[in-house]
Amino acid sequence: MKMSFDRVNLVAVVSLAGGLFLAGTALVAQGPKFSDFTPLTSSAGPTADESMPITFGNPDIRQRSIADRNTQLGALKPNSGSWDMNTLNEGGYRAWRYLFTVFETGNSGVQRHDLVTGDTDTIWQSPTPGMHVSFDPSFWTPWNTLITGEEAWTTAGDPAHPVIYGRLFELTNPVTAPSIFAPVTSTSNAHSNFIHRNVIPRTSHEGMQFDEQGNLYFIDELNGGNIYKFTSAASLTDVRAGKAKYFTAGQTFVLRVGDGKTANATGAFTWVPFTTTTGAPMPGALSITDANGVTSVDARNTTDLPPFKGTDYQRPEDMQLQRLTKGEQVQENLYVTTTTTHETYRIDLTHQTINVFADRNTIDLATGQPVGTALANPDNLAIDSQGNIYIVEDRGGAVDDDIWFAKDLNKDGDLLDPGEGIGRWASNGTVGSEFTGLYFDKFHANRAWVNIQHPASGNDRTIEITIGPEIDDSAR
Repeated sequence: MKMSFDRVNLVAVVSLAGGLFLAGTALVAQGPKFSDFTPLTSSAGPTADESMPITFGNPDIRQRSIADRNTQLGALKPNSGSWDMNTLNEGGYRAWRYLFTVFETGNSGVQRHDLVTGDTDTIWQSPTPGMHVSFDPSFWTPWNTLITGEEAWTTAGDPAHPVIYGRLFELTNPVTAPSIFAPVTSTSNAHSNFIHRNVIPRTSHEGMQFDEQGNLYFIDELNGGNIYKFTSAASLTDVRAGKAKYFTAGQTFVLRVGDGKTANATGAFTWVPFTTTTGAPMPGALSITDANGVTSVDARNTTDLPPFKGTDYQRPEDMQLQRLTKGEQVQENLYVTTTTTHETYRIDLTHQTINVFADRNTIDLATGQPVGTALANPDNLAIDSQGNIYIVEDRGGAVDDDIWFAKDLNKDGDLLDPGEGIGRWASNGTVGSEFTGLYFDKFHANRAWVNIQHPASGNDRTIEITIGPEIDDSAR
């Protein structure tokens, strides 16, 4: 292992099978690793303590609740609950100190947790229910801002009921935005710079990822939803240097296999543009004007039209980028879950092919047999410091809500080789909830976080997960 290390820019290269290397911003775990576990043979039952709700395949993995909704409400911090995805501030001012999550409700908001002080603050919340609905992604940009988006969609293009939601938002001052307190008024968010980035076409947002060149990938969560790529007119170098703005202009494409008419297709694909390089709709593409008078490109309905037809997948949800190098060759893989068909796809961005990575035919590492219905509703994805992919289910806590570890020994993007498959890594015991937002710390490789969302108790939680030596955040 070779490692270059500093406080602001972390670079690790991890040796993998067959001379392949993983490159990125994660440190390599020293000592015990999250991948050291015995696959669970069944899901967990109800927990007696919601602050320690997870059963792991390794008893040495520790857990603790670092934030909960009831505490927030008791401190008069507005919190509509249904905590969704997590991210750290991965660069910039006070890098790696803050953990951000969002509220996936009809009155959405943004929350920031300070790893040093333990304080949790709401830094933005919709002043009126129904104005901002179902924030799902929580993603740190390469130029050190936070982006989120609405998973909500009002209609499927009915002109009589124009789309209101499906927007992508950028919070440009997530680290310095002040805490707000109840009651939320029209002036509560005055010092949070929260902006709708209208160059991104409307869609039902969840997964978002950037590749090394700065392309943004996103999805439409729908049975028959598509996979999209946005390429900014500005170079990522200029954006990072403050010489240009990423969302000022750019072109959006949809992924198409063949002619786009075969749902769930695999094989070679192309990116089909449906906006111009400035972000305007191409001739024949559809626009919508919402109830606020904002006109946007309608991604969902445009990419059902023959000239722009994208390949349909069944409720694509989260995304996770994996970057591999071998010598001077670089390969970027984008993993995507499709909840309805119980699949996870691997998109090879370098060679422009897509294949099924995991499904119900994949071997269960606990039994040596196809996993079958034990795997259902894959929703979120995460990646650890070794480049391992984790698949998070959207199921019932205390019944069958699990996190599956994907054992891809040679990192070839399938789980078909001897010894490969998926294994139950963790199981959720909180009644009425689901796991969401699994995120591995890119500063400390032996730590992760996951949210326990919408429990029957109403007390959402963020659970910190660690293995190995205790972590001291005081130096951040």
